[in-house]
Amino acid sequence: MSEQSIPAPPFEVADRPPSRTPSASATSDAPSDTRSDAPLSRQRVIPLRHPGRWIATAVVLVLVAQFAHGLVTNPFYQWGRFQYWFARPVILQGLLVTLEVAALSAVLGLVGGIVLALMRQSRNPILRAVSWTYIWLFRSVPLIVVLLVLYNFSALYKTLSLGVPFGPGFVHFNESALATDLVVATLGLSLNEAAYAAEVVRSGILSVDQGQHEAAAALGLPRGYQFRRIVLPQALRAIVPAYVNQLIGLIKGTSLVFYVSLLDLFGEVQNMGSTYPGDVVPLLLVATVWYVVLTSVVSVVQFYVERHYSRGALRTVPPTPLQRLRVSLRQLRERADFGSTVNS
Repeated sequence: MSEQSIPAPPFEVADRPPSRTPSASATSDAPSDTRSDAPLSRQRVIPLRHPGRWIATAVVLVLVAQFAHGLVTNPFYQWGRFQYWFARPVILQGLLVTLEVAALSAVLGLVGGIVLALMRQSRNPILRAVSWTYIWLFRSVPLIVVLLVLYNFSALYKTLSLGVPFGPGFVHFNESALATDLVVATLGLSLNEAAYAAEVVRSGILSVDQGQHEAAAALGLPRGYQFRRIVLPQALRAIVPAYVNQLIGLIKGTSLVFYVSLLDLFGEVQNMGSTYPGDVVPLLLVATVWYVVLTSVVSVVQFYVERHYSRGALRTVPPTPLQRLRVSLRQLRERADFGSTVNS
């Protein structure tokens, strides 16, 4: 058989474009942590640069450092006198009065707020009208006006009595002897607090899904049982953050009871400032620090209460500050181990 000629290819091998695949020597010269064929454990992810974020951080740190330096070195603050007054018995006595008034007003205000919120949700038009009027009135009148009206209440009603409505009274009380400074301050703060707490509680009740109310009603559960065991536990998720914020405002609002002759923390600071005019600034700093301590304690309690009631709503419970610190330390340790592995 005669040898057949093989047709030539359409292009020569020499005319093929050079391959874009890097040579073995070029591949071997690349760093091991940037090669695409390197193990995932040895590949390093280069984060995106954010120069604006670093500039903003540097500016903030400089401003904070300047403020701290001025706070420490300025002799106007008189930190020696601050240390002298911070734990004096007269200051601690005023602090105890502040805690007593705030605790009583918070409890009474919350109870009154729950009652007013239930009245707003009632089907009785009289109860709804009375509740709405109360909330509207006390949210419109400043707290200092409420305290001063109660403090001068004896000028309007010298005696109080219990008996037949619009008829004779059987038991009479002397208003001036009954309404002490502590009672007037607590009552005024409680009446004012109940108006705001009512709206907080009502908003929490409205946040509960309507299907929960319908399901409870379909089971034939009493309305009181529905509210205690089904509605209220779910409403607390929305009530707690708002009411704790209101509670912080109440703690700061106790400084107004000084105007009804009750010497709380701010009242004692005012008295000592009048007696020692040169110590006004350190005394005000003492009051400021104590108020910051009280509100910080309330904020910590708020975090753990919110964490408790979030268990049924979130997949994972928010970590505590200690748990966050542990996670941050573990991440730093892992980064350090990774850097040492890459360098080796």
